[in-house]
Amino acid sequence: MFGISYKEIINNGLWKNNAALVQLLGLCPLLAVSSSVVKATGISLATMLILTFTNIIVSLMRNKVSGVIKIPSFVIIIATLTTCTELIMKAFTYELYILLGIFVPLIVTNGVILGRANDFASKNNVLKSALDGIMIGAGFSFVLLTIGAIREILGVGTIFSNMDLLFGSFAASWTIRFFSEGYGFLIFVLPPGAFIIMGILIALKNVLNSKVARHDKNEDGSLKKGVKRIRTTGTIT
Repeated sequence: MFGISYKEIINNGLWKNNAALVQLLGLCPLLAVSSSVVKATGISLATMLILTFTNIIVSLMRNKVSGVIKIPSFVIIIATLTTCTELIMKAFTYELYILLGIFVPLIVTNGVILGRANDFASKNNVLKSALDGIMIGAGFSFVLLTIGAIREILGVGTIFSNMDLLFGSFAASWTIRFFSEGYGFLIFVLPPGAFIIMGILIALKNVLNSKVARHDKNEDGSLKKGVKRIRTTGTIT
């Protein structure tokens, strides 16, 4: 892990070890707050902000804190940043904050943030830790926004509705309607719809990974010349 390249950090965060599709962490907001794009965007930005700054702070203090106080100190950092983010949302996006409800303060319990702080930021320099936070957050946000967009379209027939709650009054006209109001598939408004879409996304990722793996192999099953693929078990970088 200490010799991990910036390219690997980007690939791990966005695809190979995607927090939502591979590690299956942060499922609470992923499934509960993904009923619309605006809610998914709000919780995504908050999570990415907290994740990135947690990684930076943990990396800066990695040689100062160890032993039994390491994990408690990480939790305090995450809780502090979550509280600051919550206060910022109350000040500037209060209606969206009310819409998201308990899931904003619950970011402190998101396993993605504590996991990256302990497994990566505490062992790497600030630049790599900051990039890891951004990429892990971006990968998580991409899945969250994809689920939110699909659920909003199929559930209520719109996309980008109520975006003014996050970006101000000029975003009120962003709403795109696909079919008449009152029509839609109720299951996608409810949590089971999120489970269905999540399962489909995981299946699609596995199919793509299988195709890439087959493409990298010769007919006899050996790796093509110049292709290097390493598979490990038990450790997520």
